Amino acid sequence: MSKNKWPVWKRDDGTTVSCTEKIKVMKENLDEINQLMQDAFEDGVIMEVSDQQIRDVFHEIVNQLNNPYKNKK
Repeated sequence: MSKNKWPVWKRDDGTTVSCTEKIKVMKENLDEINQLMQDAFEDGVIMEVSDQQIRDVFHEIVNQLNNPYKNKK
C-alpha cells in the first residue's frame, strides 16, 4: 500500500471513521512508521541481513501488537 493512499478507516462495526482529526493523526502516524520501517529495512540490508528475514520480523512485530482497550467499553 502506498504511503500516500491510506485506507478508509473503519470501526469494528464496519462504520467509517469520518473525524478529520482522527484521520489526520492516523495518516501522520503511519507515514512516520513507514519511514522508520524503511530506514530499519535499509540498515538491515546494508548489514547484509536477508531482506525476507527483516520482513518476517516486521510481520511478527505487527502480529504481537496488543490492544489494551479491548473489552474496556
